[in-house]
Amino acid sequence: MKHRAQPDRDSAFGARRLGPAARLGSRSLQSFSLAVLFIAGASVALLWLVSLYGDALRDPRYLDGWILVAAISLQIGFHIAVKSIRLSPKAAAKWRKTHIFLGYALIAVFVSHCDFSLPDTGLEWVLWTVVVLIICSGIFGTYLSWSRQSKSGIEDWIAPDRIATRRAEIAQNVHATVTTSSPAAELALPTQPHDGWIMDLYSTSLAHYFSGVRDISAHLVGSHRPLKRLIDEIDALSRYVDPPGKNKLATIRLLVIEKDRLDSAAVHAALSKAWLFVHVPVTYALVVLTTLHVVVVYAFASGAW
Repeated sequence: MKHRAQPDRDSAFGARRLGPAARLGSRSLQSFSLAVLFIAGASVALLWLVSLYGDALRDPRYLDGWILVAAISLQIGFHIAVKSIRLSPKAAAKWRKTHIFLGYALIAVFVSHCDFSLPDTGLEWVLWTVVVLIICSGIFGTYLSWSRQSKSGIEDWIAPDRIATRRAEIAQNVHATVTTSSPAAELALPTQPHDGWIMDLYSTSLAHYFSGVRDISAHLVGSHRPLKRLIDEIDALSRYVDPPGKNKLATIRLLVIEKDRLDSAAVHAALSKAWLFVHVPVTYALVVLTTLHVVVVYAFASGAW
């Protein structure tokens, strides 16, 4: 029966790590499909409207240009509303979805405004580069949002400023667990060196793992392979140690899983903070450049220059 308990623990581990994704899988797929259809439909409608404007023998760049200006104003309004108005979580989520959908739909308008070609002047190149940076950072921000949802609110159970403190507490708990001698060792009875085996596992794998944030690239792509390798090491050793050793390894196993969640939360918190330092300033730079672009375009159109 002891050998049959191992798959049960593995199943529990899989449920803890993959359960949120499994529960949200079909619903997320449905929401994603609806979002793609909405964005595609909005893009096609905007391009069709611009083509009608062009068929009326007017310069379509004026229409899609003002659509971009209106959309940028709405996006800035979203940021101001989130920062200055106390919104409920539900209202903030709706604003965020509208912000994301509108941003993706405007990619088609931006391509249309560029006339499917690269810029000509220096100002146009700067404006084009800023818009591309906003698009790329927006896509990355969408990925971060999806990643947090797929992990079932990984930041909801611990504040970002508590991650380092809790990680240090776990490291101390693991060290204390490993260095605690079993009753047989304290009596100096002739037994297998189970505590030595556990200490060797700690020295070769666990000490480094608990000394800081690990497996950053794996957390970025949502891979559980590094964690699974470490869990497999613990489970493999658990088959050969005595009951006190099994209890030690079971405690260590739970702390390893919690440490993995802390690392994932730390990585996503750092990325979210860094992302804001890119996306928000570039967006406000776009406002200034757009204003300058409008002034230049209408100045040339009126013959002032």
